[in-house]
Amino acid sequence: MMSIRMRSLLLGAFSILLAVSTVYASDDLLLKPIQVAPHTYFVQGLAEMGSSKNQNFISNAGFVITPRGVVVIDALGSPVLAKKLIAEIKKITPQKVVVVIVTHYHADHVYGLQEFKNIGAKIYAQGEGRNYLSSETAKQRLIASRVDFAPWVNASTKLVGADVWIDQAYTLTIGGVEFKIGRVGPAHAPEDLIIYVPSEKVLFAGDLVFRGRIPFVGNADSRGWLHALDEIQALNPSIVIPGHGAYSSNPAEDIRFTREYLKYLRESMTKSAVNMDPFEDAYKQADWSEYEGMPLFRAANRMNAYNVYLSIQAE
Repeated sequence: MMSIRMRSLLLGAFSILLAVSTVYASDDLLLKPIQVAPHTYFVQGLAEMGSSKNQNFISNAGFVITPRGVVVIDALGSPVLAKKLIAEIKKITPQKVVVVIVTHYHADHVYGLQEFKNIGAKIYAQGEGRNYLSSETAKQRLIASRVDFAPWVNASTKLVGADVWIDQAYTLTIGGVEFKIGRVGPAHAPEDLIIYVPSEKVLFAGDLVFRGRIPFVGNADSRGWLHALDEIQALNPSIVIPGHGAYSSNPAEDIRFTREYLKYLRESMTKSAVNMDPFEDAYKQADWSEYEGMPLFRAANRMNAYNVYLSIQAE
């Protein structure tokens, strides 16, 4: 027969589990579309690491309303966020979402794709995304995300491929509105796309431009990324919507921030990488004072520097 002490311990443990479950299951996170041009809006993710508390709402997504439907750029980091975005779009326009364009296949941009697929939207992405979808990395990341972002990412969450795979430059016209899709990868990711809407003078840059936080370099091609930033600047958009952070009405300045950060990573790591000197020595010798007060510096900067150190050795 169970002792009173054991019963109390079990009840206490159950109460803690219930409290944690309640915290995770609370759904008070709101998405607020921000209008940046006559027909263009975006929602701004939080400058945080993904978590159950924030439903993995750490990236941006945008949408453009045309006379023949809504075109969405990126699908956010969980199915529940995608549902919320769809609901917000319905508040603004009766037009249906007809297309989703994926800037790249990182989890915080694509875990919501299944909800757009469920409402009949056609998905466009760059062809290199197929390699990611079939990779062990993608499978293991999803397994981990079902734990890390539960219950918002769970066993029902799945990876979704594109209906149309784009190899190079591509112009999509919906309701008379042109979406000029450019392939600029490998840069931040092998399958990077940028989307320029000339009639709105708005460019969706994906994770090639970061504002208000340290960029995530991961396994990026930093040299290719710098070339991609030159291509973005050459388009001379009035507005840039980055993959993370506030929109930019001064694109040249905000492109400069990402460019200078990447250049400094390369400059501070190149000598040690080429000479096969220890990474830790190179990292300690670098002056990070310009960046260390920014959000996610502690979470991302060392990893960014190490990945650039390794990639320079591979160049």
